[in-house]
Amino acid sequence: MKMTPSEALAETLVAEGVQNVFGIVGSAFMDLLDLFPAAGIRFIPCAHEQAAAHAADGLARVTGRPQACIAQNGPGALNFVSAITAAFWAHSPVVALTPETGSKGIGTGGFQEIDQMPFFQASTKYQVRVNRPDRMAELARRCFYIAKAENGPTQLNIPRDYFYGVCDDEIYPTAAVLRGPGAASQIEEAARLLAKAKYPVILAGGGVSAADAIAEARALAEYLTAPVVNSYLHNDSFPADHPLSCGPIGYCGSKAAMRTIAKADVVLALGCRLGPFGTLPQYDIDYWPKGAKVIQVDVDHRVLGLSKRVSLGIVADAKEFASGLLSVIKAVDPKRKANAARQKDVAAEKAIWDDELKKWSSSTSKLMHPRRFLKELSEAIPAGSIVATDIGNNCSMTNSYLKFSGARQHISALSWGNCGFAYGAAMGAKIGNPGAPVFALQGDGAYGISGLSEVMTAVRENIPVIAVVFQNYEWGAEKKNQVDYYDERYVGVNLRENPSYAQLAKDMGAEGYRVEDYKTVKDVVRAAVASGRPAVIEAVIEGGKNVLAEPFRRDALAMPTRYLQKYAHLNAPKK
Repeated sequence: MKMTPSEALAETLVAEGVQNVFGIVGSAFMDLLDLFPAAGIRFIPCAHEQAAAHAADGLARVTGRPQACIAQNGPGALNFVSAITAAFWAHSPVVALTPETGSKGIGTGGFQEIDQMPFFQASTKYQVRVNRPDRMAELARRCFYIAKAENGPTQLNIPRDYFYGVCDDEIYPTAAVLRGPGAASQIEEAARLLAKAKYPVILAGGGVSAADAIAEARALAEYLTAPVVNSYLHNDSFPADHPLSCGPIGYCGSKAAMRTIAKADVVLALGCRLGPFGTLPQYDIDYWPKGAKVIQVDVDHRVLGLSKRVSLGIVADAKEFASGLLSVIKAVDPKRKANAARQKDVAAEKAIWDDELKKWSSSTSKLMHPRRFLKELSEAIPAGSIVATDIGNNCSMTNSYLKFSGARQHISALSWGNCGFAYGAAMGAKIGNPGAPVFALQGDGAYGISGLSEVMTAVRENIPVIAVVFQNYEWGAEKKNQVDYYDERYVGVNLRENPSYAQLAKDMGAEGYRVEDYKTVKDVVRAAVASGRPAVIEAVIEGGKNVLAEPFRRDALAMPTRYLQKYAHLNAPKK
């Protein structure tokens, strides 16, 4: 059919099921933008392009389908880079539409010109520059297909003059991508290893949630009487209320999970890339079972055996594999009975950890201890809610408290760890699941990066996200480093003059709540949810060295040694 390249791109978005595009208006894509209302596509203008790409990421994680964001060429497109990298490490199918300078001006140093593609090279699964206007639909289709086939972001780079012209094109959706259970011989070998294991443990990764494989993972765990631990910041990969659930490993996670996986002689890492940061020792527990046989299952063959030695690496869909594996195990070991000793051991480990966590969270001090606030907050968040978590000291501590019953409920910054993630991602998640309460958890530092300005977006676009801001007037994770390694010499970590974020929320047209007493937390959360409007809960909590979690990067820090005389007084005191 005869159409313009802009029409071809708009119709391709429609064919791929895109209903929302996030960005900031720009002259480079005005011709495409003009088509969005008639195409049935909602353009959501954000306050910053980083938040726009995070929103596309959040929407993709909740729906499981590729989503899109678009930016003005040059500075606008480059503001996507950090957020697209977050999507890359989350295996999230985001298509970044990046108009660039006109084709005749490439290389001349014109207004807002830079070669945009190298900036995205390491953090995309596929990138392509439209080299002819009549290839717009074809190359856009390719970006969407690769995004869902390889579970990651792609980039469509478009010279701004190529939105115009005439082409004869055909519009159709890309093929569905289905992944099987893995090779039959490998499933049989995995079944034999697990059937013979004395203490099998399932490590449920993000792939379990992404594949909607919780029911299959649960059935497998129950037949094996295998304890289940969540991988780092994937607290939604197995129901927290299940008797075999031990909670998440990783920074500020569950000691029960860490002590349990340490006992394993066989680990089934299901839908898990075994990221190195997520398996570091925590609480002085070096919990990774070095002598265990590891069965790693993932749709991405590149991650198999990458960071941990594995006995068996299987390319498979987590849902299909778990179902197939259970069938084979039942055939291999048809008379298997529940292991009462393991059930009792799991219950005991959880009871010890629950008791310890309750003691940590029992403060009744007038200025809320962060752990007391987190206890009250986690108990107040309604079942079925989606929670987006940022990076930082208090957001990391939520790893001990957040519990979920279903998939696609925990949207986190993961190992990219960029501050400012949560609010944008929460906006996308709310659009993807409008019936669920959606929370964005951020420290006061990270909130200043993105959440503060994006409240305006939520108000303008009627996206009722509930922000929870940990107001302790500091960059806590970095302050802890200065406590432990730099003799409490504080540089750049204190945020003494923060405004009231609750009042600023009201000024921007949102609901604003300032919480100073832990006894009122639950009432405030209920009020924010009931309002049905964008809301900000400013939680004023205790800061300083006595309440901070252990160092965020103990593996990467060391006590300083200074050699120049002018810095000698900064050396650690000799013991």
